[in-house]
Amino acid sequence: MNRYEALIALNTKGKEETIKDTIERIEKVLQAEGATIEQVQRLEKRELAYESEHVNNAYYVNYIFEAAPEVIDKMRSKLKLESDVLLQNYLKLAPRKEAAAA
Repeated sequence: MNRYEALIALNTKGKEETIKDTIERIEKVLQAEGATIEQVQRLEKRELAYESEHVNNAYYVNYIFEAAPEVIDKMRSKLKLESDVLLQNYLKLAPRKEAAAA
């Protein structure tokens, strides 16, 4: 199991009230694929550097989780089909340091 960070940009155009549901749905998809979610960071709505699919703003969410390497490919494929997901980026993180025994 590796530790990953997934930055997801959500399309909020006309869907501001459903952001919470979308975030939870993506979290459930991660868990269904066998990922253990460590943290979900809601980063807020920001302007995109360039227009994507006629959208200028997106709501950014950062997921930190542990999963097998093949989960990343599955997530890319599944989220590519989601109309609410504009952009997705995955980064492998260093293993979490366990608390030293005192």
